[in-house]
Amino acid sequence: MGGNSKAKDRFGRLADRLAAFAARRARPAGGFVSQPEPRSIGVYARGKQLVAGNILLAGHLAEAPERSLWEIGPTSADFRTEAHGFAWLDDLAAFGTAAARRQAQAWTWDWIYRYGAGRGPGWTPDLTGRRIIRWIHHATLLLSGRDRAETEAYYRALACQSAFLARRWKAAAPGLPRFEALTGLVYAGLSLIGMERLIAPAIAELARACDLEIDKEGGIPTRNPEELLEVLTLLTWAASAMTEAAHPVPPAISAAITRIAPALRTLRHADGDLARFHGGGKGAEGRLDQALAAAGARPGITPTIAMGFVRLSGRRTSVIVDASSPPGGRAAVTAHASTAAFELTSGRRALIVSCGSGAGFGPAWRRAARATQSHSVLSIDGASSSRFGISGEAMEQRATITASRFTAGSEGADLFLAHDGWAVSHGLTASRSLTLSADGRRLSGVEALTALTAEARRRFEDMMTMTAMEGAQFSIRFHLHPEVDAALDMADTAVSMALRSGEIWVFRFSGAASLTLEPSAFLEKGRLKPRPCTQIVLRGQARGFETRIGWTLAKAKDTPLAIRDLESNDLEGFG
Repeated sequence: MGGNSKAKDRFGRLADRLAAFAARRARPAGGFVSQPEPRSIGVYARGKQLVAGNILLAGHLAEAPERSLWEIGPTSADFRTEAHGFAWLDDLAAFGTAAARRQAQAWTWDWIYRYGAGRGPGWTPDLTGRRIIRWIHHATLLLSGRDRAETEAYYRALACQSAFLARRWKAAAPGLPRFEALTGLVYAGLSLIGMERLIAPAIAELARACDLEIDKEGGIPTRNPEELLEVLTLLTWAASAMTEAAHPVPPAISAAITRIAPALRTLRHADGDLARFHGGGKGAEGRLDQALAAAGARPGITPTIAMGFVRLSGRRTSVIVDASSPPGGRAAVTAHASTAAFELTSGRRALIVSCGSGAGFGPAWRRAARATQSHSVLSIDGASSSRFGISGEAMEQRATITASRFTAGSEGADLFLAHDGWAVSHGLTASRSLTLSADGRRLSGVEALTALTAEARRRFEDMMTMTAMEGAQFSIRFHLHPEVDAALDMADTAVSMALRSGEIWVFRFSGAASLTLEPSAFLEKGRLKPRPCTQIVLRGQARGFETRIGWTLAKAKDTPLAIRDLESNDLEGFG
């Protein structure tokens, strides 16, 4: 299986090179049909760092003042991929100085001279689509002050990339890569003089992708909230470009936008950030607000369930729970063993988190981040609730939800989940009950490991024999955001947690378990290394057919009325 996959990858790379070579014969675009609008939003601080020569891409920093981006080496494959996607143009445009404009132009024309004729590693369908979108969004920035020869080189390179995409968009993997490729093709057809022939087939295929990839509830197969946001962003950009060109938006695209918008509201915490599950981060700064506004999403009742997640909310508090099995199929290679895990945010401050995606920190962190122990949920020591198969990357042994129940009333909301992640190995069904009070000041939970059937009890007894009656050792973890200041309290029977807003929360528990505070890591995209943080850990042993542990998270002190919690979590540096 692995050999077939490698052969397929080699064939795909060869096909990309041949298509890029053939695309050199494309006739140059004759200019823009109308002045493009810069819809993509970057980050001012990142643009400032780029101009200073501090280039952070895909978690890797290159310090290269006065050097072209394309002269830096050796770099990681992820660094090169992000560089060739040109999303960094958003950040230089956000910085907006003359120096930022000069840098954007210098790096773009250097790319044209080095790779624009179909050479180099950036010629894949998704990267080419991403690059075309940025070149068109920031055309005014890029073409300002350039002479005729440089302008012609720019249009010639755009035509070459458009011709390549017309040949190779089908090779883009289903999901976000295909949406990037097709949106780039739609942009090229609608924006460039001489590329009108691309419009009808590109829009038809984008509409077809919406029907195939976006389910009735507005979810996608990967169950990655940040990826869902990127898909919505691309669709709103494409729809806006169609509208401005007086081209009708197909019903399939409009309907997909309408379905996705409320799903993203469900996956959004009280502080505006997305829940961080299955490889997703909080979302690019401003991206979610922009996408929801472009989607025409009117404020209303936020759905409780979306894409397999359940949202509990009480005033300033949001709790988002992974209430489904990890995704299968192609998405199994990025899935996390996070079934029944939750995150909690109070106002503008995250309290309980998942460790996040480790993809930007190397293969070891990426693999560790996918384990159950990297999420705020119960795990049996030595075994995640879902496990990798023999291939080593795909999560093939996935926990299945065996029972679920949600009720909401005037006193609050209750969620009960049970899954079979350890039913075969230990004979135990894991369950979690969560209750959030209506005022959001108290979240209570009950964790249970239960042998429910005669067969399950036999397996449990076999496990007890194998462990010399020690039973199944388990841990219940609550990973805390790095900005939470936590300390053991009440003779080590409770944990007090202070948020930067001035709020204080207290954690208590009941049952046969030991309580500790231990180091953890917060894997935040856009940083050079993991941020150190703390985790609350309850440890116990399951020696009977049922083991239960109860706990509460309660707000003991509110934000002082004289303090407005407006401080941003985003830092200018890369630490």
